[in-house]
Formats: sequence, structure tokens, C-alpha cells
Amino acid sequence: MLNRRRLLKVLTASGIGTALFQRSAAASIVAADEISVQAIKQAEWISELELTDEQREEIVGIVNNAAGRMADLRKMKLNADTPMAIHFAPTYDQPQVSSLSRSAEPRQASVIQLPSSEKDIAFLPVHRLSWLVRTQTISSVDLTKIYLRRLKKYSPMLRCVVTLTEELAMEQASRADAEISSGRYRGPLHGIPWGAKDLIAVNGYPTSWGIPHLKDRELDQSATVAKRLEDAGAVLCAKLSLGALAQGDRWFGGKTRSPWNPQIGSSGSSAGSACSVVAGLVAFTLGSETLGSIISPSIRCGASSLRPTFGRVSRAGCMPLSWSLDKIGPICRTVEDCALVFDAIHGTDDRDPTAGSFEFEWPTRQKLKGLKVGYTQSRRSQPKEERADLALFQSLGCELVEVKLPSVESFLPLIAIIDIEAASVFDGLLRAGHTDGWNSWDEDFRAAQYVSAVDYVRVQRARTVLIKEYSKAIEGVDILVNANDLIHTNFTGHPQVVMPVGYSNQRGGKSPIPCLLTGQLNQDELLLSIANQFQDKQTAHREHPELDSWVTKFEDGELEDN
Repeated sequence: MLNRRRLLKVLTASGIGTALFQRSAAASIVAADEISVQAIKQAEWISELELTDEQREEIVGIVNNAAGRMADLRKMKLNADTPMAIHFAPTYDQPQVSSLSRSAEPRQASVIQLPSSEKDIAFLPVHRLSWLVRTQTISSVDLTKIYLRRLKKYSPMLRCVVTLTEELAMEQASRADAEISSGRYRGPLHGIPWGAKDLIAVNGYPTSWGIPHLKDRELDQSATVAKRLEDAGAVLCAKLSLGALAQGDRWFGGKTRSPWNPQIGSSGSSAGSACSVVAGLVAFTLGSETLGSIISPSIRCGASSLRPTFGRVSRAGCMPLSWSLDKIGPICRTVEDCALVFDAIHGTDDRDPTAGSFEFEWPTRQKLKGLKVGYTQSRRSQPKEERADLALFQSLGCELVEVKLPSVESFLPLIAIIDIEAASVFDGLLRAGHTDGWNSWDEDFRAAQYVSAVDYVRVQRARTVLIKEYSKAIEGVDILVNANDLIHTNFTGHPQVVMPVGYSNQRGGKSPIPCLLTGQLNQDELLLSIANQFQDKQTAHREHPELDSWVTKFEDGELEDN
């Protein structure tokens, strides 16, 4: 899990959190709500400009007028889903398509036997469940009941469910069975139960964003991704936990636990999404990522997940944290499942101006032979000759290419983008004092008020430099493998897939060992294809956690958080 608190220490370079900041802030308190010349002098640390007395006199009136206008602007009602007029568009120069076929289907064509136990059924991947439901070997109603029973049994221990949508699930499952019986088959997600991260709005149910102040709040309109999954015939069983306002794995219901080792958290912020799918409580889920919130919990819980290219999936109806960074993506048990879910949710949307329509085909015809796989070599990493991930790609006919990525340390100030944009989203709640259960967001949002607009533009310009340098570094490869580029790619918009490739022991439980692949912009199809063929040679994704012994410990009061 990314330690954002450590990364955000970069802000101390501007004086935030230091004794200088505290003295300056105290000295800047002025009477009559008017900024004085002395206040201007005390605040010069923000810009690191030294002004003369004459210059301070010249600008104090301008600053007061601007402050007054901003105070008036705060009275304007701006909903959280009102985006900036300026949009991040990393693939603006790539051609879009006028319509999407959404014709993805599972690769396998063989007959699938229905397992004899509910547990074995619950852990089947989507691409196998879809065959069983389509052939009416199992009904959507029966499958949904299996998952609802598991949600009720294991969620109290895992703390992964915010709201059980049982009534809606049974309605959607009954409808799916009726449609399939009549010959109206919508595709591989038809009748398949899923769960939504509780920042995805679903009409008729609360959308809490992980904070107690909003735990009963219902939004008028469902998120676009929820509507698209409903159109695909999927069955919504639960709204799943997220760390408060998409930070970490702690929400107003406690800390969501890892299904492999419930003594530790599931990481976040898509905590419940990763936890529940790996625990076999739903067939697939959706999560969101701003800086690690799909990838990090998927690593901790052992899920197979896709964080798509920025702009491939609409965020409309989902809680915004950072308009220029937020992504929505599938969290599943296999890479192929991610492809099937992605096919249903991607594409342009009038409600989200950043969303575009680009070609996507599944199953893809792409072969591994001849593809170039990039890797990085550092003093702390294993030698190339000892890396099992590289050896496997090489055995599959890929060419290995060493790449050198831009230093991430020089771009850490970009992380301020998240706090600045998020502080704008939640400014009304912050000023109203509704900050209970926010983890550390209230501190971050207050600090963001002291980053100048000039510096915000500066970090966005530095982001342009990062995009150019990163793109140049990887221009000669099709994918990167385990390149430690999570921070790079969240700011550049590149897609990533993560999957488990093994497990290590950890305090009486297990800890998944991940493989992380990065693709080129808008090459989500190729990335998923390569990742899927790589996963075909793995077995870790077929293993499942044993939860019953942990439930016994939980019920006996022996399970503690760490």
C-alpha cells in the first residue's frame, strides 16, 4: 500500500507543517476580514518572493478584491460532480470510433461442469459462470442466492460491505433468468452477480463515500458504469467498502480485512472491492484509482485487476477525488474476467467529457511471439538472469528490452495535485465541519489551501514533462513488467494490470506475490491479452482463501486488527 503521508512530506519544502508556517499563519490573522500590508509580508513565504513596501502597498488592494470575489464564489452551489473546465486528455491525438460493438465473449468453448459445492461455484471466474448461466445449468437466481449467503456470512468478519442490495439483486436475477429463457441473451455478464465500490452511485441505495456524514445519503442518478452493467444484465448484490473519501482501508464500519490474512487490512481505497471478489462473495467488482486504489488492494488481496488508460471509462456518478487522475476499473479473479467487464463499461459518455470511445476486441488475436517486454534494472532488484517473470516471457517468444524510467523522486511534488483538486471537491464539507471519520484528509485539505494557484499550474506543467519523458522511455516496448512505475503511470494515464503469481506466509496467514504489467496508452486490449497469456502459465489465481477458521476466531473475539 502506498504511504501517501510519507510522499506528501514534499509539501514541507513549501513551509507547510513547519514552525515557519505556524508562525506565519499566526501572524497573518487580521481584523475586519481584510488583508493588510503586514499580512502580505507574512505570507510571502508561499511564493518565495521578497517584495518592497511599495510593492506590498500596490498589491494589497488587488489581493483584497480577489479574496472578496473568491468569498462570493464559495457561496455558489457547486456539486461534487461539477468538473473543471480543463480536462486531462493523454490520448487526444488517437482516433476514436463512432460506435462500440461490446461483443466480447469468453475464449473457452468446452462444456463446463457445475461444481457440487456452493463454495466451488462461488469461486468460479466470470468467464466460466457465464457459460453455466447462459446454458441455464445454473440459474441467475440460484447463483445470486449463493453469493448473498456468503456476503452475509463473511462480511461481518471482513468488513467489506456497506449496503447489501438484496432486493435489487433478486429482481435483476429473476429478470435475467426470464430473458435468457426467452432467448434474449445480453452477453457474458448477463445474470452474473457483482459488487460496486461505495463511491459509485446506484439509484435507490445510499452512496456513502466511506464517511459517516453521508452514510444514509442517496443520489438521484446512477453512475454511468452501474447503468452499463445493468444494461449488460449484471446483478448488483452489494455496495462495498472504501477507505474514507477514497483513502486507505478504514471507513466508518472499521478496517476492511484481507481475505488471505484477516489480521491485517486489505489496503485501499478499493478495499471492499478487492476483498470481496477474492473471498468469493461476488463474481466481480468495480473499483477506482487515483494513486494506487485499484492496484494496491489487488496486490494485498490477490485479485486480478485492470486500471484502464485514463479516459477509457466514464467516472460520471462516481465520487470525484481528482478530476485529472481518477480512473474506474474492474477487479476480478482472472485477467480474462477483467476484459469481459471492461468491454461492458468503456466508452464515451455525455456526462464525462474525458471519456472516449476506442476499439476493443475480445478475444484478441494478438500473439506473444515477437513482442517486446520492457524491464528495469536497479541495484536493489534481482539480476535479469534470476527473474522468473522475465524468463517466462522469454520462453513465450518475447524479446526483453531494458528501459530506464525517469526518476520518480523529482516528480513527487505532483502528488499535491490530488490534495488540491480534492480540497476543492470537499471544501463545503470541510468548512461546515463535517470531517468525522475522514482519516487524515482534513489535514491534507487544509494544507492544500496554502498552495498557490501558480504552483498548481506549475505542477501540472511538470506533469507534461513527466508524460514526455516516460513516453520516450517506453516507446520501444509493448509492455513493462514489474517496473515499479505505479506513481509514473497514474500521472501519465498509462494502463496497468496486476495479478497474483504466488504466496508467502505472513503471521499465520498468506501474503499474495504480485506481477504488475504496464501497457502503452490506449493499448488496453494488447495489455490484457499479454497479461492473460502470462496468467495462463500461472496457478496462483486459482487458489482461494480459507475463511471459516478466521470466522471462528472472529466470533470468539480472538481476531484483532493490526
